[in-house]
Amino acid sequence: MADRDGRPPGLGGTLEARRSPLRTGAVSLRERDGTRRAPRAAEAADALDEDGAVRFGGARGPIGPTTRTLLFDTWIEDFLGRHPAGTVVEFGTGPSTRFERLDNGTVHWFDLGLPEVTTLGHAFGEDTGRRRAIAASVTDPGWVDAVRASPGPYFLVGESTLIQLAKEQVRDVFRMAAERLPGAHLALETASGRTDERDGHESHDGHDGHDGHEVLGGPAARPRWRCEDPAEPEGWHDSIALAQSCTFARLPAAVSARLPMAQRGMLRAMATVMRRQIQACRFNLYRLG
Repeated sequence: MADRDGRPPGLGGTLEARRSPLRTGAVSLRERDGTRRAPRAAEAADALDEDGAVRFGGARGPIGPTTRTLLFDTWIEDFLGRHPAGTVVEFGTGPSTRFERLDNGTVHWFDLGLPEVTTLGHAFGEDTGRRRAIAASVTDPGWVDAVRASPGPYFLVGESTLIQLAKEQVRDVFRMAAERLPGAHLALETASGRTDERDGHESHDGHDGHDGHEVLGGPAARPRWRCEDPAEPEGWHDSIALAQSCTFARLPAAVSARLPMAQRGMLRAMATVMRRQIQACRFNLYRLG
């Protein structure tokens, strides 16, 4: 859907929260020296509202979301290396170009999101025999039926999505996936209450205008679900296990190796200047059964 000038509509609410993965995905493509290129990623990012260029620091975008997107991409690439024809389900997909970046020619892919979000997202992508959009909430059990009809195993991507739900809703999604998609992997970020603290200064309301949410992507990424321990979901179902957990200060070697030297230096500086916030934001990979 576009306006009279051919531009997509402005983003608000849920859509705004999905702007960051799109822009950082495009930035990642521009800056990496890999073999994959996705013209739609740059096209989609460039078509977004002009204020995005200010918020995301011009062409390079925010270092936090850019690094997070690379981390999640790396986890998915590892999964596809072992299961080339497996199924990836990306939650909350709106303006996202992850499929264009990671398509290996055999993966099966589902973009799951609310109707208004999937409509915008697919202004830049098309359904194919291996890629489909599901217009539904991640809390709606109906999406699992469509996914179960696709070849396993399954990789579920909750970037910038589950963290914005209530804890009870997140728990229900974990349990549903563990029971109905056994053997799946689920990747998502978690944030403790310390994301509302500056080093040496605790915020009482979390809205002091200088909290730690820039680590996750700015005010639009302010988390609703607070998780003090990423192992907590292991207590929600017997088959849930935390396989990996990291912070920007301690990224997997495979991810660090793909970062430009300048970006690695900036992350080291962030780990010192924003120590509390960096430690409070974790990126996690769970095994479900």
